[in-house]
Amino acid sequence: MNCLHHTAGRCRSCTELQQPYVVQLSAKEQHCRSLLSADDGLQWLPPLASAEAGFRNKAKMVVGGSAEAPVLGIRDPGGQGVDLSDCPLYPASLQACFPAIRAFIRQADLTPYDVETRRGELKFVLLTEAPDLSLMLRFVLRSEACVARIRKHLPSLQRALPLLRVVSANLQPEHKAVLEGEREILLGADTRLSIGVNDIRLHLRPQSFFQTNTAVAAALYAQARAWIADIEPRAVWDLYCGVGGFALHAAAPGRCVTGVELEAEAIASAEQSLADLAADGRPLGEVRFISADATRWALAQPEAADLVIVNPPRRGIGEALTGYLQAAAATRWLIYSSCNAESLARDLAQMPSFRPRRARLLDMFPQTRHYEVIVLLERI
Repeated sequence: MNCLHHTAGRCRSCTELQQPYVVQLSAKEQHCRSLLSADDGLQWLPPLASAEAGFRNKAKMVVGGSAEAPVLGIRDPGGQGVDLSDCPLYPASLQACFPAIRAFIRQADLTPYDVETRRGELKFVLLTEAPDLSLMLRFVLRSEACVARIRKHLPSLQRALPLLRVVSANLQPEHKAVLEGEREILLGADTRLSIGVNDIRLHLRPQSFFQTNTAVAAALYAQARAWIADIEPRAVWDLYCGVGGFALHAAAPGRCVTGVELEAEAIASAEQSLADLAADGRPLGEVRFISADATRWALAQPEAADLVIVNPPRRGIGEALTGYLQAAAATRWLIYSSCNAESLARDLAQMPSFRPRRARLLDMFPQTRHYEVIVLLERI
């Protein structure tokens, strides 16, 4: 992938860009294998490569410059805005949206937030694109001061971007390195963005998490579904279920699936996807979603499921949950999806009763050292 911003030294986010992609992928696999190398009998499936460019389904743009001349991208070391609206990680369809968004910022007179002076209102623009090219746009603001102006001029933005479905304002009043705040103000009738993944429509609300690379996310869910079909569990827990991707791919007649996620918005999204599948007449078995802390919920159950899926944040699942799973004799199988192989290896070391049987690296994040790995473990 060629990038003029990287060549000019304006952006170094793609830390591995200087390496040919085949070298990047090989290095990631070697790193992952080295962390799990102590496990005899582990079958490594071929790694899943990604498109090298144009794979990102979302853009997280710092807003710099001025209301008259806004800059969407990042800040340089001096605090000045660097325009990354033509970043090759974004597909052409996403890049094509940025001129309309800049024009809207000028029209609505949204002053970019200045870090040094702590003045201004607009901090970030967050844009997400579904496979059908429909869009969700979020304005991260310091306060409600300009929400009324955004509402007033929103029809012009919707005319410029006819595929814009969800628009919201997120309030982040604090002066610290936090992307978004807790309060979200919906500015249109639509509350969610639908994303087709394999044969399931997942629904994203503004504060819902979804993987950056839709194609690789689909392959991740498909891999888990294939393993589950081989295992044929009667009960499945999907802990840290997010918007329900793994849980919904695990659903089948005669099976009880429970998805657990702390974020209530994500659970609402998962329940909407479940309702859609039911309305389509899909045979699902018993599926439910619960808004709760995954570890606390699991520890409170009288008996564990025979298959547990975990998809935790980078820190891993931690000692309390690894200890519970280690002792949960009813759990014969574990599927662990991880974006941090080091915390994965640490967690697996705490569960010696489980033996990794199959693993696959999926390159969710080309041009960086990061990747996703999914592992199937069996109790021995």
